[in-house]
Formats: sequence, structure tokens, C-alpha cells
Amino acid sequence: MAEGASGTEARRTRSDAVENRRRILEAAREAFAEGGVDGASMHRIGRAAGVGQGTLYRHFEHKGALCSALLSEEIEGFVGEMRRRIEGRGPALGRLKWFLGWVARFNEENGSLLGAIRDASAGGRRVELYGNPFYERLKNTVVGLLDEAVGGGEVSPDLDTECLADTLLAALNIDLYLYQRQQLGMERERIVGGLRSLLDGLRVRA
Repeated sequence: MAEGASGTEARRTRSDAVENRRRILEAAREAFAEGGVDGASMHRIGRAAGVGQGTLYRHFEHKGALCSALLSEEIEGFVGEMRRRIEGRGPALGRLKWFLGWVARFNEENGSLLGAIRDASAGGRRVELYGNPFYERLKNTVVGLLDEAVGGGEVSPDLDTECLADTLLAALNIDLYLYQRQQLGMERERIVGGLRSLLDGLRVRA
């Protein structure tokens, strides 16, 4: 009986945790929609969700973690589209060009959330940005396409595909991307076009 009661209590605790997380995410989504990411404090989100600050921070240690959780829903939809496109046939560099445009579009549609994640990763946490599953997925995709390009004779066999993958993705870092878009007035097509021209320069000339 004691073990059964203990198990019931554990399930109730897990259920409460799931419900609290759902309420926090919903409150954050509404707060961000109303006043933007910068205008919504963690305190306000916790109050709107009806949870204490301790509960809020047990689920999400900072606003960047909260934004990451919201962004994960967008990521899954984008990743499904990405896989369908890049796993098709055709030259690897051509598929990589499309992929870089895809990343830029993702930036365009999720700039405020990505910016908040970046802000929360300042200081000692900044390297965390490059160890998260989404970045690793992006990098592995770029490395895979570059390796295909090497294997297909599109580019030099001496190409350091791992280093170049980080370099290409760094050019689409949200800070630089928003600076180019908002401060320099560059169109998304121009930013992506510059990267695609760089890839064209890697082609092996006959």
C-alpha cells in the first residue's frame, strides 16, 4: 500500500510539473506576442502562468532557456522541410545554397527569440550556443553536404569541411544577421547571395 501511494504521488508530481511547464510556455508566448521578448520579464511570465518564481526558474533558469523551449516547436517544422529538400538529388553545393537560404529565413521569422537566447548566453555561457542540439544539427547538415561536394568532385579534396561549416554558419549568426538587416539595410537575398557566391568560388574549375 505504501509503495502504491508513493507511486501515485510521484505520478501526480510529474503531472503537475508538465502542467506547470505548459502554463509557463503559454504565458510566455502571450507575453512575447503582446510586448515583445525584451518587454516581458520572467517575473511577469511567472505571475501570468500562476506559478511561483521558484517553480519558474526550476523549469527555465533564464529567459534564453524559455525562448529555446518555444523555439523548439518552430524548429521541428523547419527541420522536416529542410530534410525533404536536402536529401533529394542534385549537386551538393546546390542543396547547400538552398540550406543557407533556409537558415536565413529561420532567422527572419524568429529573430526576437534567437536574440534573447543569444543575450542569455553572454559571459561564461556564450559557448553553450554552439553545443545545443539545434546548432549541432545545422553544422552536421553543412558538413555532410560539403563532404558530398568533396566526394562528387565539386570542390577540392583538401577542403576542411568542419571548419568551413562553422564559418558559413557564423555568417548567419543572429547578431550579425540583425545588424546587416536592421542597421545596414541589407535585404535577406543579398546576405544569402554573398554566401552563395562564396560557395561558387570553391568550385573546382575544369
